[in-house]
Amino acid sequence: MSKLRIAVFRGLFLGDLLCAVPTFRALRAGFPQAEITLIGLPWAASFVDRFERYLDRFVEFVGYPGINEAPVDPARTADFLDEQRAYGYDIAVQMHGSGGTSNPFVLALGAKATVGYYVGQPPAGLTLGAEYPDDEPEVKRNLGLARLLGCPSRGLHGEFPLFHRDLVEADWLLRPLGVKDRPWIGLHAGSRQPTRRWPSAYFARVADHFAREHGARILLTGVPEEASIVQAVVQRMKTRPLVLTGKTSLGGLAAIIERLDLFISNDTGPSHVARAIDTPSVTIFGPVDHTRWAALNPERHRLVREPVDCSPCPHWECPIDHRCMRWVTPEMVVEVGEALLVKELVKEKVWSA
Repeated sequence: MSKLRIAVFRGLFLGDLLCAVPTFRALRAGFPQAEITLIGLPWAASFVDRFERYLDRFVEFVGYPGINEAPVDPARTADFLDEQRAYGYDIAVQMHGSGGTSNPFVLALGAKATVGYYVGQPPAGLTLGAEYPDDEPEVKRNLGLARLLGCPSRGLHGEFPLFHRDLVEADWLLRPLGVKDRPWIGLHAGSRQPTRRWPSAYFARVADHFAREHGARILLTGVPEEASIVQAVVQRMKTRPLVLTGKTSLGGLAAIIERLDLFISNDTGPSHVARAIDTPSVTIFGPVDHTRWAALNPERHRLVREPVDCSPCPHWECPIDHRCMRWVTPEMVVEVGEALLVKELVKEKVWSA
């Protein structure tokens, strides 16, 4: 008898997939012998390799009309759908938003059963569905899809497995730091979306505060495309940081974050890594709905935001004065970061006593 074949569509980015890990875990618990395929963006092939306990196979999403995460080539999309229908999925799970544009794509995969959220009336052909729960945190919203399939929850906690090569990479990159020169504090000033970026000058002031008041060693992280953002922080700092922009793999970055005493970030992928690794973290929120994307453990993973009338908003670039981020002051972030750092240092002293 052939294995049950399950396809999950989530053509999104790092933070989005980390928020789906509890759902992948639940699907595996509910279907321990199934072959589970993730249909996602090209980068997610490495995500599937890392989460092989829950995911067996990766298929690159090639685009579909109305789904903005990938360009559309009608001929390529038609060939893709023919291939997927021929593969023969038993269950297809739509885990890509409220379903307005993603349900037609997942239904076109031709699975024997299709599961997903919808808004208004369920689309024809949807086997199991529910009204999109717009008021739930992303982790819980995703888990609701597994619940529709009768899968047992295995917890809301995150995960990020580390490989040996990740630890070796972190050892190499952190060698300029003295082992006893603690605390180590990481700052991530970048974000794909400009409206999510806290001002570089603010990051610099926070970094200098912790270096001055706590003797902290400051690490700045970022992907190659964020080099100019990170350099703007460096130029405004009085302290000399360890700049790791463009030097880490994803796994290496996670291994570095694991060794930090505190991680301060915009609302972007690495902030979700810190939660998954469980390094104390501060996330700065602006235009994004914090009730959807904030950590479920607010004691260890804190958020800082300044409520404004225009947030949350959908803009990629702020059309006014970016007040949702500018009005979050360095002092606000320092206060929250101080509380987490002191708690962490006290705990380390108790353990080492």
